[in-house]
Amino acid sequence: MIIASVRTGPVSHVRLLSVLFLCLTTSWSSADAQVVENDWPNLAKYRDANAKLAAPAPNENRVVFYGNSITEGWARFFPVMFPGKPYIGRGISGQTTPQMLVRFRQDVVALKPKVVVILAGTNDIAGNTGPSTLEMIEDNFRSMTEIAKANGIRVVLSSVLPVYDYAWRPGLEPAPKIIALNAWMKDYAAKVGAVYLDYHSAMADARQGMRAELSNDGVHPTEAGYRVMAPLAEKAIAEALRR
Repeated sequence: MIIASVRTGPVSHVRLLSVLFLCLTTSWSSADAQVVENDWPNLAKYRDANAKLAAPAPNENRVVFYGNSITEGWARFFPVMFPGKPYIGRGISGQTTPQMLVRFRQDVVALKPKVVVILAGTNDIAGNTGPSTLEMIEDNFRSMTEIAKANGIRVVLSSVLPVYDYAWRPGLEPAPKIIALNAWMKDYAAKVGAVYLDYHSAMADARQGMRAELSNDGVHPTEAGYRVMAPLAEKAIAEALRR
């Protein structure tokens, strides 16, 4: 995952330094840096793919998996883990919930799914687009849920995956923040009729980080991690479709 700075007005030294940091410390190119500067929510990433996507067939149970790099990395395994299922990945590496909220209509609502599976929040806790309180993250989850429900889309709210430390932002002690956000999410889902999808319990170790056999960096699942997640996601989707 990556660090990006939020556009708050005229070009600032902080924003320029953030982009320079990305270019020097990650595999980002100058073109990637321009996306941060000129297309903060990265609406361009899926614009063409969305335009080419046909409307759902009658009785098609289309599902959009919506998130950050964890979802983006998972999408390549969909044909194997969800064979024959009309599941669409719309994850973007490094994104936080405010960025996802901006692109929600384009990358979720316009695709007319029956269900959206939202997996987000870890990059907010890491501070990818600036400091975020849990309340700020919760507000963005509320807004995405309300937009989905207003458009007849069933919502699955996925727990944030366990993380003990972020390699790109060490020392933040994210584990208790993730647990607190997940507890709020479970309660909120019950109140609004969404489905809560608990990945965390199945993937956490004794430190409340991710189990070593499921990730190479403690944040992003390997194929083994995604294989733990897949049946849990299927169960949650089936429950959402029954509602």
